[in-house]
Amino acid sequence: MKRLGFAIAALLPMACGNAQTYPDRPLKMIVPLTAGSAVDAASRITAEGMAEHLGQRIVVENMPGASGQIGMRLAARSAPDGYTIIGANDSILAMLPNIKGKEVGYDSFTDFTPVTQMVTVNFALMAHPSFAPNNIREFIALAKEKPNTINFGSGGPGSPQHVVMEMLMQATGIKLNHVPYRGLTPAVNDTVAGHVNLMFAGLPTPIPFAQAGRLKLLATSAAERLKVLPDLPTIAESGVAGFEFTTWGAILAPAATPPDIIARLHKAAVAALRSPAIENRLTASGYEVVANTPEQFSARLKTHYEKIGRIVKAANIRID
Repeated sequence: MKRLGFAIAALLPMACGNAQTYPDRPLKMIVPLTAGSAVDAASRITAEGMAEHLGQRIVVENMPGASGQIGMRLAARSAPDGYTIIGANDSILAMLPNIKGKEVGYDSFTDFTPVTQMVTVNFALMAHPSFAPNNIREFIALAKEKPNTINFGSGGPGSPQHVVMEMLMQATGIKLNHVPYRGLTPAVNDTVAGHVNLMFAGLPTPIPFAQAGRLKLLATSAAERLKVLPDLPTIAESGVAGFEFTTWGAILAPAATPPDIIARLHKAAVAALRSPAIENRLTASGYEVVANTPEQFSARLKTHYEKIGRIVKAANIRID
């Protein structure tokens, strides 16, 4: 017994030492989304700030295959040692699991440990300049006059771009044709090229295209007008009372990551997000910085998961 007690006592300083020296090598952030998407951009900006506070580089790796399922499965199986973290959005954590169930190959609640919600992402409805309507009222009127003749793009079935348009169709009674793409980038490119009439996209994606005159913005899905686009009305104020849709980006770690490491990651993430340079950079692009606690984000995920489940069921959204 004395030998066993000595062995345990000898191991304790080693365990404490490992926690105290974390991190002692670079981290990897898996982003199961296409490069250039709203949450990818927010994840990269946040990772830059976190790296300064952690004293180690954070290498961001995009894994958008199978609508992000490949990246999430890999992340779920990663060692819970704090050296793999995930930058994900609500599409990956709430929309896709509600549509495909256990087929996604991961559980949003049991396979991951929340760190923080980085940002809220606001959306804008953007259209090719050749599209006749210039605002929501004109768009709805045309869609009612000519049902099933207007095409809208999305990053795929069950993507945020798809879900928000389904919500708008339910709220207004209009009928549109869905053109799903494999990711946000090709959908945006085809909207810019005029191959589809319009689509929703999270800010800041539409802004540079609108500034260059390659797209026009009809409205935002936010509850109130955005500081970054003060002259652009909301859908709610344009006649669809109560309409609001936002998504979010969050940081997680594999389940069973030690609490002290989660605390370290959370502290670094919040310090980064609340630093004036990064917060101003994010808000200037249309994000709303959140930086909440793991417990607050966990509660938000549960509520949002249930809400998305109701929308998916009502719209009968499926992925073949």
